[in-house]
Amino acid sequence: MARFFITTAIDYSNGDPHMGHAFEKIGADCIARYRRLRGDQVWFLIGMDEHGQKVAQAAADRGVTPQALVDQIAASFQDSWRALAISHDQFIRTTAPEHQAGVQELIGRIFERNPDDFYERTYRGLYCVGCESFKTPADLVDGRCPLHPTRTLQEVEEKNWFFRLSRYQGFLQDLVDRRPEFVQPEIRRNEILGLLRQGLEDVSASRSRFSWGVPFPRPTGDGEPQTTYVWFDALPNYWTAARFPGSGASWPASLHVVGKDITRFHCVIWPAMLHAAGLPVPERVWAHGFINYGGDRLSKSAGVQLDLREAIQRHGPDALRYFLLREVGFSNDGTFSWERLDERYVSDLADGLGNLASRSLAMVEKYRGGTVPSDHPSPLDQAGEEAVAEYCRAMDRLDLRGGAEVAWTLVSAANQYIVQTAPWSLAKQGRDPELDAVLSALVRCLIRLAVLLQPFMPGKSGELWQLAGQEFPLATAWDAAERPRAGGSKVRKPEGLFPKPTTANS
Repeated sequence: MARFFITTAIDYSNGDPHMGHAFEKIGADCIARYRRLRGDQVWFLIGMDEHGQKVAQAAADRGVTPQALVDQIAASFQDSWRALAISHDQFIRTTAPEHQAGVQELIGRIFERNPDDFYERTYRGLYCVGCESFKTPADLVDGRCPLHPTRTLQEVEEKNWFFRLSRYQGFLQDLVDRRPEFVQPEIRRNEILGLLRQGLEDVSASRSRFSWGVPFPRPTGDGEPQTTYVWFDALPNYWTAARFPGSGASWPASLHVVGKDITRFHCVIWPAMLHAAGLPVPERVWAHGFINYGGDRLSKSAGVQLDLREAIQRHGPDALRYFLLREVGFSNDGTFSWERLDERYVSDLADGLGNLASRSLAMVEKYRGGTVPSDHPSPLDQAGEEAVAEYCRAMDRLDLRGGAEVAWTLVSAANQYIVQTAPWSLAKQGRDPELDAVLSALVRCLIRLAVLLQPFMPGKSGELWQLAGQEFPLATAWDAAERPRAGGSKVRKPEGLFPKPTTANS
Protein backbone atom coordinates (compact mmCIF):
# COMPACT_ATOMS: atom_id res chain seq x y z
CA MET A 1 0.00 0.00 0.00
CA ALA A 2 1.57 3.28 -1.14
CA ARG A 3 1.74 6.29 1.17
CA PHE A 4 0.10 9.45 -0.21
CA PHE A 5 0.29 12.61 1.90
CA ILE A 6 -1.69 15.41 0.22
CA THR A 7 -2.10 18.99 1.48
CA THR A 8 -3.82 22.19 0.48
CA ALA A 9 -2.74 25.71 1.30
CA ILE A 10 -3.99 26.65 4.75
CA ASP A 11 -6.64 29.36 4.48
CA TYR A 12 -6.05 32.83 5.86
CA SER A 13 -8.26 33.68 8.83
CA ASN A 14 -9.53 37.13 7.95
CA GLY A 15 -12.99 36.30 6.56
CA ASP A 16 -15.51 33.62 5.72
CA PRO A 17 -14.84 30.81 3.22
CA HIS A 18 -15.56 31.66 -0.40
CA MET A 19 -15.71 29.87 -3.72
CA GLY A 20 -11.96 30.14 -4.28
CA HIS A 21 -11.27 28.31 -1.03
CA ALA A 22 -13.89 25.70 -1.92
CA PHE A 23 -12.44 25.14 -5.40
CA GLU A 24 -9.04 24.20 -4.00
CA LYS A 25 -10.48 21.89 -1.33
CA ILE A 26 -12.81 20.16 -3.81
CA GLY A 27 -9.97 19.54 -6.26
CA ALA A 28 -7.65 18.18 -3.59
CA ASP A 29 -10.47 16.06 -2.16
CA CYS A 30 -11.12 14.59 -5.60
CA ILE A 31 -7.44 13.59 -5.82
CA ALA A 32 -7.43 12.16 -2.28
CA ARG A 33 -10.57 10.11 -2.91
CA TYR A 34 -9.16 8.77 -6.18
CA ARG A 35 -5.94 7.69 -4.45
CA ARG A 36 -7.95 5.94 -1.73
CA LEU A 37 -9.97 4.13 -4.41
CA ARG A 38 -6.72 2.91 -5.94
CA GLY A 39 -5.62 1.51 -2.58
CA ASP A 40 -3.17 4.17 -1.36
CA GLN A 41 -2.76 4.99 2.33
CA VAL A 42 -3.89 8.62 2.12
CA TRP A 43 -3.44 11.37 4.69
CA PHE A 44 -5.23 14.57 3.64
CA LEU A 45 -4.27 17.77 5.48
CA ILE A 46 -6.05 21.14 5.38
CA GLY A 47 -6.26 23.95 7.91
CA MET A 48 -6.05 27.59 8.86
CA ASP A 49 -3.28 30.21 8.71
CA GLU A 50 -4.13 32.24 11.81
CA HIS A 51 -1.27 34.66 12.39
CA GLY A 52 -0.13 37.86 10.72
CA GLN A 53 -0.92 41.52 10.42
CA LYS A 54 -4.04 41.02 8.31
CA VAL A 55 -5.66 38.85 10.99
CA ALA A 56 -4.76 41.31 13.75
CA GLN A 57 -6.26 44.19 11.74
CA ALA A 58 -9.45 42.25 10.99
CA ALA A 59 -9.85 41.43 14.69
CA ALA A 60 -9.34 45.06 15.67
CA ASP A 61 -11.92 46.15 13.09
CA ARG A 62 -14.45 43.76 14.68
CA GLY A 63 -13.57 44.72 18.23
CA VAL A 64 -12.48 41.21 19.28
CA THR A 65 -9.20 39.53 20.16
CA PRO A 66 -7.29 37.81 17.35
CA GLN A 67 -7.79 34.42 19.05
CA ALA A 68 -11.56 34.94 19.29
CA LEU A 69 -11.67 35.89 15.63
CA VAL A 70 -9.70 32.88 14.39
CA ASP A 71 -11.75 30.50 16.56
CA GLN A 72 -14.93 31.81 14.95
CA ILE A 73 -13.53 31.69 11.42
CA ALA A 74 -12.09 28.18 11.84
CA ALA A 75 -15.54 26.91 12.84
CA SER A 76 -17.08 28.57 9.77
CA PHE A 77 -14.56 26.93 7.45
CA GLN A 78 -15.06 23.52 9.02
CA ASP A 79 -18.83 23.83 8.58
CA SER A 80 -18.34 24.57 4.88
CA TRP A 81 -16.02 21.61 4.35
CA ARG A 82 -18.52 19.29 6.00
CA ALA A 83 -21.24 20.62 3.70
CA LEU A 84 -19.03 19.90 0.67
CA ALA A 85 -18.04 16.40 1.88
CA ILE A 86 -14.33 17.25 2.03
CA SER A 87 -12.70 14.06 3.34
CA HIS A 88 -9.69 15.57 5.10
CA ASP A 89 -7.97 13.54 7.81
CA GLN A 90 -6.51 16.48 9.72
CA PHE A 91 -7.41 20.13 10.22
CA ILE A 92 -4.37 22.05 11.40
CA ARG A 93 -4.39 25.51 12.98
CA THR A 94 -1.23 27.59 13.28
CA THR A 95 -2.28 28.83 16.74
CA ALA A 96 -1.93 25.26 18.07
CA PRO A 97 1.03 24.80 20.45
CA GLU A 98 2.24 21.73 18.50
CA HIS A 99 2.59 23.83 15.36
CA GLN A 100 4.27 26.74 17.11
CA ALA A 101 6.84 24.45 18.71
CA GLY A 102 7.47 22.85 15.31
CA VAL A 103 8.07 26.21 13.63
CA GLN A 104 10.64 27.15 16.24
CA GLU A 105 12.31 23.74 15.89
CA LEU A 106 12.56 24.13 12.11
CA ILE A 107 14.12 27.58 12.42
CA GLY A 108 16.44 26.23 15.12
CA ARG A 109 17.56 23.45 12.77
CA ILE A 110 18.54 26.04 10.17
CA PHE A 111 20.48 28.08 12.75
CA GLU A 112 22.28 24.92 13.87
CA ARG A 113 23.11 23.50 10.43
CA ASN A 114 23.71 26.74 8.53
CA PRO A 115 24.32 29.57 11.01
CA ASP A 116 24.99 32.12 8.27
CA ASP A 117 21.60 31.54 6.59
CA PHE A 118 19.98 34.00 9.00
CA TYR A 119 21.38 37.49 9.39
CA GLU A 120 20.16 40.82 10.76
CA ARG A 121 19.24 43.62 8.40
CA THR A 122 17.39 46.90 8.48
CA TYR A 123 14.94 46.94 5.60
CA ARG A 124 12.73 49.57 4.09
CA GLY A 125 10.09 48.67 1.53
CA LEU A 126 6.43 48.52 0.51
CA TYR A 127 4.42 45.87 2.34
CA CYS A 128 1.14 44.39 1.09
CA VAL A 129 -0.91 43.29 4.09
CA GLY A 130 -3.19 41.31 1.73
CA CYS A 131 -0.30 39.14 0.53
CA GLU A 132 1.64 39.46 3.81
CA SER A 133 4.76 40.14 1.77
CA PHE A 134 7.05 42.95 0.67
CA LYS A 135 6.72 44.15 -2.93
CA THR A 136 9.32 45.39 -5.38
CA PRO A 137 8.44 47.99 -8.05
CA ALA A 138 8.37 45.18 -10.63
CA ASP A 139 5.61 43.44 -8.64
CA LEU A 140 3.25 46.42 -8.84
CA VAL A 141 0.71 47.61 -11.39
CA ASP A 142 0.03 51.36 -11.27
CA GLY A 143 1.68 51.45 -7.87
CA ARG A 144 -0.59 48.78 -6.36
CA CYS A 145 -0.49 45.06 -5.69
CA PRO A 146 -2.28 43.39 -8.64
CA LEU A 147 -3.84 40.80 -6.31
CA HIS A 148 -5.09 43.37 -3.79
CA PRO A 149 -5.61 46.57 -5.80
CA THR A 150 -7.94 48.14 -3.21
CA ARG A 151 -5.34 47.98 -0.44
CA THR A 152 -2.86 50.78 0.16
CA LEU A 153 0.70 49.50 0.39
CA GLN A 154 2.44 50.28 3.68
CA GLU A 155 5.92 51.74 3.74
CA VAL A 156 7.77 49.75 6.40
CA GLU A 157 11.22 50.21 7.90
CA GLU A 158 12.42 47.83 10.60
CA LYS A 159 15.29 45.62 11.68
CA ASN A 160 14.59 41.91 11.10
CA TRP A 161 16.19 38.55 10.69
CA PHE A 162 16.60 37.75 6.99
CA PHE A 163 16.91 34.34 5.36
CA ARG A 164 19.71 33.98 2.81
CA LEU A 165 17.49 32.68 0.01
CA SER A 166 20.00 33.79 -2.64
CA ARG A 167 22.36 31.08 -1.40
CA TYR A 168 19.95 28.42 -2.70
CA GLN A 169 19.65 29.68 -6.28
CA GLY A 170 21.70 26.78 -7.66
CA PHE A 171 19.94 24.18 -5.54
CA LEU A 172 16.51 25.36 -6.67
CA GLN A 173 17.53 25.60 -10.32
CA ASP A 174 18.82 22.04 -10.22
CA LEU A 175 15.69 20.83 -8.41
CA VAL A 176 13.31 22.24 -11.02
CA ASP A 177 15.52 21.12 -13.94
CA ARG A 178 16.13 17.62 -12.60
CA ARG A 179 12.58 16.95 -11.47
CA PRO A 180 10.11 18.32 -14.05
CA GLU A 181 7.24 16.91 -11.99
CA PHE A 182 8.16 19.04 -8.97
CA VAL A 183 6.16 22.05 -10.21
CA GLN A 184 3.03 21.46 -12.25
CA PRO A 185 1.23 22.17 -14.50
CA GLU A 186 3.87 23.12 -17.06
CA ILE A 187 2.81 26.77 -17.22
CA ARG A 188 3.63 27.15 -13.51
CA ARG A 189 6.95 25.37 -13.89
CA ASN A 190 7.88 27.83 -16.61
CA GLU A 191 6.98 30.71 -14.31
CA ILE A 192 9.29 29.39 -11.60
CA LEU A 193 12.09 28.88 -14.12
CA GLY A 194 11.63 32.49 -15.23
CA LEU A 195 11.77 33.69 -11.64
CA LEU A 196 14.97 31.76 -11.01
CA ARG A 197 16.56 33.23 -14.14
CA GLN A 198 15.99 36.71 -12.71
CA GLY A 199 17.98 35.79 -9.60
CA LEU A 200 16.76 35.49 -6.01
CA GLU A 201 16.85 38.08 -3.26
CA ASP A 202 17.04 37.30 0.43
CA VAL A 203 13.72 37.42 2.28
CA SER A 204 12.55 38.60 5.67
CA ALA A 205 12.13 35.81 8.22
CA SER A 206 10.85 37.91 11.12
CA ARG A 207 8.92 41.08 11.91
CA SER A 208 9.43 43.50 14.78
CA ARG A 209 6.88 45.54 16.76
CA PHE A 210 4.23 42.92 16.00
CA SER A 211 3.12 40.24 18.43
CA TRP A 212 0.36 38.15 16.78
CA GLY A 213 2.46 35.23 15.64
CA VAL A 214 5.05 32.65 16.65
CA PRO A 215 7.93 34.21 18.63
CA PHE A 216 11.12 34.03 16.57
CA PRO A 217 13.66 31.88 18.45
CA ARG A 218 16.22 34.71 18.71
CA PRO A 219 16.02 38.46 19.26
CA THR A 220 18.06 40.80 17.14
CA GLY A 221 21.49 41.89 18.34
CA ASP A 222 20.06 44.92 20.13
CA GLY A 223 17.75 42.65 22.15
CA GLU A 224 14.53 43.48 20.32
CA PRO A 225 12.10 40.51 20.31
CA GLN A 226 10.98 39.31 16.90
CA THR A 227 7.89 37.55 15.60
CA THR A 228 8.23 34.89 12.91
CA TYR A 229 7.25 36.30 9.52
CA VAL A 230 3.89 34.83 8.56
CA TRP A 231 5.16 32.75 5.62
CA PHE A 232 7.90 31.21 7.79
CA ASP A 233 5.07 30.34 10.19
CA ALA A 234 2.52 29.11 7.61
CA LEU A 235 4.62 26.98 5.25
CA PRO A 236 5.97 24.65 7.96
CA ASN A 237 2.44 23.45 8.80
CA TYR A 238 2.92 20.64 6.28
CA TRP A 239 5.91 19.44 8.29
CA THR A 240 4.59 20.20 11.80
CA ALA A 241 1.35 18.26 11.13
CA ALA A 242 3.06 15.01 12.17
CA ARG A 243 3.55 16.43 15.69
CA PHE A 244 -0.17 16.33 16.48
CA PRO A 245 -1.60 13.37 18.43
CA GLY A 246 -3.13 10.79 16.09
CA SER A 247 -1.69 12.35 12.93
CA GLY A 248 -0.83 10.06 10.05
CA ALA A 249 1.20 12.73 8.28
CA SER A 250 4.71 11.66 7.29
CA TRP A 251 7.29 13.81 5.57
CA PRO A 252 7.91 14.46 2.72
CA ALA A 253 4.50 15.38 1.36
CA SER A 254 3.45 13.61 -1.82
CA LEU A 255 1.54 16.60 -3.17
CA HIS A 256 0.98 20.23 -2.22
CA VAL A 257 -2.15 21.70 -3.87
CA VAL A 258 -1.97 25.51 -3.91
CA GLY A 259 -3.20 28.52 -5.85
CA LYS A 260 -1.04 29.95 -8.61
CA ASP A 261 -0.56 33.20 -6.65
CA ILE A 262 1.51 31.45 -3.97
CA THR A 263 3.56 29.15 -6.19
CA ARG A 264 6.70 31.18 -5.48
CA PHE A 265 6.42 30.59 -1.74
CA HIS A 266 5.90 26.84 -2.17
CA CYS A 267 8.39 26.20 -4.97
CA VAL A 268 11.20 28.59 -4.00
CA ILE A 269 11.11 29.70 -0.35
CA TRP A 270 9.73 26.46 1.14
CA PRO A 271 12.17 24.02 -0.50
CA ALA A 272 15.05 26.35 0.34
CA MET A 273 13.98 26.40 4.00
CA LEU A 274 13.72 22.61 4.05
CA HIS A 275 17.08 22.11 2.39
CA ALA A 276 18.69 24.53 4.82
CA ALA A 277 17.22 22.49 7.69
CA GLY A 278 18.49 19.22 6.20
CA LEU A 279 15.02 17.95 5.32
CA PRO A 280 13.70 16.49 2.02
CA VAL A 281 11.53 18.65 -0.20
CA PRO A 282 7.95 17.72 -1.18
CA GLU A 283 7.55 15.41 -4.13
CA ARG A 284 5.20 17.59 -6.15
CA VAL A 285 3.48 20.99 -6.12
CA TRP A 286 0.33 21.51 -8.19
CA ALA A 287 -0.72 25.14 -8.66
CA HIS A 288 -4.29 25.58 -9.87
CA GLY A 289 -5.77 28.66 -11.50
CA PHE A 290 -8.39 31.13 -10.32
CA ILE A 291 -12.16 31.19 -10.65
CA ASN A 292 -13.46 34.28 -12.40
CA TYR A 293 -16.95 35.66 -11.88
CA GLY A 294 -18.36 38.42 -14.02
CA GLY A 295 -15.01 38.76 -15.75
CA ASP A 296 -12.99 39.26 -12.55
CA ARG A 297 -11.13 36.98 -10.16
CA LEU A 298 -13.09 36.02 -7.04
CA SER A 299 -11.52 38.07 -4.27
CA LYS A 300 -12.83 39.30 -0.93
CA SER A 301 -10.47 42.27 -0.91
CA ALA A 302 -11.43 43.31 -4.45
CA GLY A 303 -15.14 42.95 -3.69
CA VAL A 304 -15.74 40.19 -6.27
CA GLN A 305 -17.67 37.51 -4.40
CA LEU A 306 -20.51 35.03 -4.69
CA ASP A 307 -22.23 33.30 -1.84
CA LEU A 308 -20.75 29.84 -1.28
CA ARG A 309 -23.78 28.68 0.70
CA GLU A 310 -26.11 29.70 -2.11
CA ALA A 311 -23.97 27.82 -4.63
CA ILE A 312 -24.06 24.67 -2.48
CA GLN A 313 -27.81 24.87 -1.96
CA ARG A 314 -28.72 25.58 -5.56
CA HIS A 315 -28.47 21.97 -6.77
CA GLY A 316 -26.67 20.34 -3.86
CA PRO A 317 -22.97 19.95 -2.99
CA ASP A 318 -22.27 17.16 -5.49
CA ALA A 319 -23.55 19.24 -8.39
CA LEU A 320 -21.29 22.15 -7.39
CA ARG A 321 -18.28 19.85 -6.99
CA TYR A 322 -18.87 18.33 -10.42
CA PHE A 323 -19.44 21.70 -12.07
CA LEU A 324 -16.24 23.26 -10.75
CA LEU A 325 -14.03 20.35 -11.78
CA ARG A 326 -15.71 19.76 -15.15
CA GLU A 327 -16.40 23.35 -16.19
CA VAL A 328 -13.52 25.21 -14.54
CA GLY A 329 -10.95 22.42 -14.53
CA PHE A 330 -7.94 22.36 -12.22
CA SER A 331 -5.13 23.82 -14.31
CA ASN A 332 -5.90 27.24 -15.76
CA ASP A 333 -8.29 30.01 -14.85
CA GLY A 334 -11.98 29.33 -15.40
CA THR A 335 -15.30 31.12 -15.15
CA PHE A 336 -18.23 30.56 -12.84
CA SER A 337 -21.75 31.60 -13.83
CA TRP A 338 -25.12 30.63 -12.44
CA GLU A 339 -26.35 30.01 -15.98
CA ARG A 340 -23.60 27.50 -16.75
CA LEU A 341 -24.12 25.78 -13.39
CA ASP A 342 -27.81 25.34 -14.22
CA GLU A 343 -27.06 24.16 -17.76
CA ARG A 344 -24.51 21.58 -16.60
CA TYR A 345 -26.86 20.34 -13.93
CA VAL A 346 -29.72 19.77 -16.35
CA SER A 347 -27.75 18.45 -19.35
CA ASP A 348 -25.08 16.35 -17.63
CA LEU A 349 -26.68 15.30 -14.36
CA ALA A 350 -30.47 15.30 -14.78
CA ASP A 351 -30.74 14.43 -18.49
CA GLY A 352 -27.46 12.50 -18.69
CA LEU A 353 -26.52 10.38 -15.67
CA GLY A 354 -29.86 10.72 -13.88
CA ASN A 355 -31.86 9.67 -16.93
CA LEU A 356 -29.52 6.74 -17.59
CA ALA A 357 -29.89 5.44 -14.04
CA SER A 358 -33.64 5.95 -13.96
CA ARG A 359 -34.55 4.13 -17.14
CA SER A 360 -31.93 1.37 -16.75
CA LEU A 361 -33.01 0.42 -13.23
CA ALA A 362 -36.69 0.91 -14.05
CA MET A 363 -36.39 -1.65 -16.85
CA VAL A 364 -34.74 -4.15 -14.50
CA GLU A 365 -37.68 -3.67 -12.11
CA LYS A 366 -40.28 -3.89 -14.86
CA TYR A 367 -38.92 -6.85 -16.80
CA ARG A 368 -37.05 -8.84 -14.13
CA GLY A 369 -38.67 -7.85 -10.85
CA GLY A 370 -35.62 -5.83 -9.76
CA THR A 371 -33.16 -8.74 -9.92
CA VAL A 372 -30.28 -8.28 -12.35
CA PRO A 373 -29.92 -11.17 -14.84
CA SER A 374 -26.68 -13.14 -15.02
CA ASP A 375 -23.68 -11.26 -16.36
CA HIS A 376 -23.09 -11.51 -20.11
CA PRO A 377 -20.31 -9.72 -22.04
CA SER A 378 -21.49 -6.84 -24.23
CA PRO A 379 -20.08 -4.02 -26.38
CA LEU A 380 -20.86 -1.65 -23.50
CA ASP A 381 -18.37 -3.55 -21.33
CA GLN A 382 -15.62 -2.85 -23.82
CA ALA A 383 -16.50 0.84 -23.80
CA GLY A 384 -16.37 0.70 -20.00
CA GLU A 385 -12.95 -0.96 -19.93
CA GLU A 386 -11.58 1.65 -22.31
CA ALA A 387 -13.10 4.45 -20.21
CA VAL A 388 -11.53 3.12 -17.01
CA ALA A 389 -8.06 2.99 -18.60
CA GLU A 390 -8.38 6.51 -20.00
CA TYR A 391 -9.82 7.79 -16.71
CA CYS A 392 -6.78 6.46 -14.82
CA ARG A 393 -4.40 8.16 -17.25
CA ALA A 394 -6.17 11.48 -16.74
CA MET A 395 -6.44 11.25 -12.96
CA ASP A 396 -2.83 10.09 -12.51
CA ARG A 397 -1.66 13.27 -14.23
CA LEU A 398 -4.12 15.34 -12.11
CA ASP A 399 -6.26 16.16 -15.13
CA LEU A 400 -9.49 16.23 -13.15
CA ARG A 401 -11.51 17.78 -15.95
CA GLY A 402 -10.26 15.01 -18.23
CA GLY A 403 -11.32 12.37 -15.71
CA ALA A 404 -14.83 13.80 -15.52
CA GLU A 405 -15.06 14.02 -19.31
CA VAL A 406 -14.09 10.37 -19.68
CA ALA A 407 -16.85 9.36 -17.26
CA TRP A 408 -19.37 11.30 -19.30
CA THR A 409 -18.30 9.63 -22.52
CA LEU A 410 -19.38 6.41 -20.82
CA VAL A 411 -22.69 7.99 -19.76
CA SER A 412 -23.29 8.97 -23.39
CA ALA A 413 -22.25 5.52 -24.64
CA ALA A 414 -24.70 3.83 -22.26
CA ASN A 415 -27.57 6.09 -23.25
CA GLN A 416 -26.80 5.39 -26.90
CA TYR A 417 -26.61 1.65 -26.13
CA ILE A 418 -30.19 1.79 -24.85
CA VAL A 419 -31.33 3.46 -28.07
CA GLN A 420 -29.47 0.93 -30.22
CA THR A 421 -30.65 -2.20 -28.38
CA ALA A 422 -34.21 -1.01 -27.62
CA PRO A 423 -34.81 -3.27 -24.59
CA TRP A 424 -38.56 -2.58 -24.71
CA SER A 425 -38.68 -4.11 -28.18
CA LEU A 426 -36.70 -7.14 -27.04
CA ALA A 427 -39.18 -7.64 -24.21
CA LYS A 428 -42.15 -7.27 -26.53
CA GLN A 429 -40.67 -9.82 -28.93
CA GLY A 430 -39.87 -12.29 -26.15
CA ARG A 431 -36.14 -12.25 -26.88
CA ASP A 432 -35.24 -12.95 -23.26
CA PRO A 433 -31.54 -13.90 -23.60
CA GLU A 434 -30.79 -10.69 -25.50
CA LEU A 435 -32.83 -8.63 -23.05
CA ASP A 436 -30.98 -10.19 -20.11
CA ALA A 437 -27.63 -9.33 -21.68
CA VAL A 438 -28.65 -5.70 -22.21
CA LEU A 439 -30.06 -5.23 -18.70
CA SER A 440 -27.05 -6.74 -16.96
CA ALA A 441 -24.67 -4.66 -19.13
CA LEU A 442 -26.48 -1.46 -18.15
CA VAL A 443 -26.27 -2.22 -14.44
CA ARG A 444 -22.56 -3.08 -14.74
CA CYS A 445 -22.07 0.27 -16.45
CA LEU A 446 -23.84 2.08 -13.59
CA ILE A 447 -21.60 0.28 -11.11
CA ARG A 448 -18.54 1.44 -13.05
CA LEU A 449 -19.85 4.99 -13.16
CA ALA A 450 -20.52 5.03 -9.42
CA VAL A 451 -16.87 4.17 -8.79
CA LEU A 452 -15.43 6.61 -11.34
CA LEU A 453 -17.60 9.47 -10.09
CA GLN A 454 -17.05 8.87 -6.37
CA PRO A 455 -14.11 11.32 -6.21
CA PHE A 456 -16.24 14.00 -7.89
CA MET A 457 -19.67 13.37 -6.37
CA PRO A 458 -19.32 11.21 -3.25
CA GLY A 459 -22.92 11.61 -2.14
CA LYS A 460 -24.74 10.91 -5.40
CA SER A 461 -22.32 8.19 -6.46
CA GLY A 462 -23.00 6.47 -3.14
CA GLU A 463 -26.73 6.63 -3.83
CA LEU A 464 -26.20 5.19 -7.31
CA TRP A 465 -24.00 2.43 -5.86
CA GLN A 466 -26.75 1.34 -3.49
CA LEU A 467 -29.49 1.64 -6.13
CA ALA A 468 -27.44 -0.72 -8.30
CA GLY A 469 -27.58 -3.30 -5.50
CA GLN A 470 -24.00 -2.97 -4.23
CA GLU A 471 -23.43 -3.38 -0.51
CA PHE A 472 -19.68 -3.30 0.22
CA PRO A 473 -18.03 0.13 0.77
CA LEU A 474 -17.76 2.24 -2.37
CA ALA A 475 -14.73 4.17 -1.11
CA THR A 476 -12.50 1.09 -1.60
CA ALA A 477 -14.33 -0.51 -4.54
CA TRP A 478 -11.83 0.04 -7.36
CA ASP A 479 -12.08 -3.61 -8.46
CA ALA A 480 -15.72 -2.94 -9.33
CA ALA A 481 -14.61 -0.36 -11.89
CA GLU A 482 -12.29 -2.85 -13.58
CA ARG A 483 -14.44 -5.99 -13.19
CA PRO A 484 -18.03 -5.07 -12.27
CA ARG A 485 -20.39 -7.88 -11.31
CA ALA A 486 -24.14 -7.31 -11.26
CA GLY A 487 -25.83 -10.68 -11.77
CA GLY A 488 -28.23 -11.52 -8.96
CA SER A 489 -28.11 -8.04 -7.40
CA LYS A 490 -31.38 -6.51 -6.28
CA VAL A 491 -31.77 -2.99 -7.68
CA ARG A 492 -34.16 -0.13 -7.01
CA LYS A 493 -35.44 2.55 -9.34
CA PRO A 494 -34.14 5.97 -8.23
CA GLU A 495 -36.65 8.53 -7.04
CA GLY A 496 -35.11 11.56 -8.69
CA LEU A 497 -31.35 11.11 -8.43
CA PHE A 498 -30.97 14.55 -10.00
CA PRO A 499 -34.44 16.14 -9.98
CA LYS A 500 -34.94 18.94 -12.46
CA PRO A 501 -35.69 22.35 -10.98
CA THR A 502 -39.42 23.05 -11.03
CA THR A 503 -38.78 26.70 -11.84
CA ALA A 504 -35.80 28.46 -13.36
CA ASN A 505 -33.30 29.70 -10.81
CA SER A 506 -32.64 33.38 -10.94
